[in-house]
Amino acid sequence: MELDELYREAILDHARHPRNFGDLPGSDRSASATNVGCGDAIRLTLRLSPEGSIEAIRFRGSGCAISTASASLLTLAVRGKSAEEAQALCAKIQRLLTGGAAPEDDLPGELAALAGVRRFPQRVGCALLAWHALDEALRERGQTRT
Repeated sequence: MELDELYREAILDHARHPRNFGDLPGSDRSASATNVGCGDAIRLTLRLSPEGSIEAIRFRGSGCAISTASASLLTLAVRGKSAEEAQALCAKIQRLLTGGAAPEDDLPGELAALAGVRRFPQRVGCALLAWHALDEALRERGQTRT
């Protein structure tokens, strides 16, 4: 099986069966993002532990397979990470998708599946939607946004 096919399968699996979809009771951070180009919308809710790591994270939204899959992959990748680690991962994903130097083999779990989106510039915004929302939620240090 070719690498492109593996990537495509991971995206389709997460789009059809999104992980961590729904509301998060007791969340202490949230952020929403909308892709004005296509209408995709994501709302992330998360809860930080007293030590500052992402204890729980979920998302709601409507959109294309890429935005849903990306949000699903995001929730799996950042759970247990510190806010700083999660923000660094956000920056790495943005570099990966916008042509910067972020090798896909340096990404945890199935996140490398997002690399295939680079070939479709009009879909990059879809893939980055949840990552922008996460970055916004984490920048709201000390504020509750539920």
